[in-house]
This record gives sequence, structure tokens and C-alpha cells, in this order.
Amino acid sequence: MKMRSDYNCPLEMTHDIIRGKWKPVILWELSKGECSLSALKKAIGGMSQKMLVQHLNELLEWRVIGKTVSDGYPLKSNYFLTDRGEKIFEAVSIMQSVGIEMMLEDNREEFLKEKGLL
Repeated sequence: MKMRSDYNCPLEMTHDIIRGKWKPVILWELSKGECSLSALKKAIGGMSQKMLVQHLNELLEWRVIGKTVSDGYPLKSNYFLTDRGEKIFEAVSIMQSVGIEMMLEDNREEFLKEKGLL
């Protein structure tokens, strides 16, 4: 995603960075620590590798995540949250908390327990 030059407010820019179904989930997984592409794909589930790579590249472009590449064979890439990513993750974490509260109100406690969120 290209950065626009015509934002009306900072919130609009932040929204562009994390919008979509998968980016908040990617940030959530990376908040647990540095992770390889294959480990991210396995942890997230239901997301194609093509889509994951696309979102990772966009997050790299925004400098929300970083990437390390190790020498040797096979090459191994790991992704991690940058300082900017840590700040954005704080917002994602608050959104997660609100979602948990709403699911509890909707009697979805069992689902939350299955996901390890309670």
C-alpha cells in the first residue's frame, strides 16, 4: 500500500497501516517475539502465504516491522516489531480487550478459553 499524501488526520494514516483482516493478527503474533514466515503462517492459520507476504511487505514499508535475514543455507528471515510497531500494537491490544469484553457479554466465554484469551 502506498502512503497517501492527502491525509485529513493522523488517525486516518494509522488506520491505513493496520486496516484489513490480517494486519492486526500479524502484529499480535509478532508481539510475542521474533518470528519466521513459516511460523507466522502456522500461528495465524487460514491465510495464504501470498497474502501474508503482501501484508508483511506493507508493514515493512511503513516501518512497523523489521526483518532480519541470516546467512547460510537455507536463508532464514525473521520478522519483529519495531518501536513504531510496538506503539501501534498498544492500540491493537486495546482493540483486543474491547473485543474480549464484548464476547463475554455475548456469552462466548468458551470460545475465548479455547483461544487462550481467558
